[in-house]
Amino acid sequence: MPMIETYTNQAPSRSEVDALQGATLIEFGTNWCGHCSAAQRHLALAFDDHPDLRHLKIEDGPGRKLGRSFKVKLWPTLIFMKDGEEVERLVRPTDVEPIRQAMNRIDP
Repeated sequence: MPMIETYTNQAPSRSEVDALQGATLIEFGTNWCGHCSAAQRHLALAFDDHPDLRHLKIEDGPGRKLGRSFKVKLWPTLIFMKDGEEVERLVRPTDVEPIRQAMNRIDP
């Protein structure tokens, strides 16, 4: 599954996310967020090494249940999961290297 370009407002439930097997990156943010836009080039570079990594790009905001269940406060927030468990979290990444390292932890 390649990197997803735009945020969707169709979020899975927390129980569906917790049941996902394998490696998953959940990215919370919005299409109009400047910090989110700035992070996209770093994400794209990191995905070059992990083209099959499952990527959920979820629009977040007040009242959005999935983001609240992960206690997301700033965008973008990247949640790196393995077999339904959070392994690492990055908030407002400004460089590709921490993203690559986190991806390597869940998708060697």
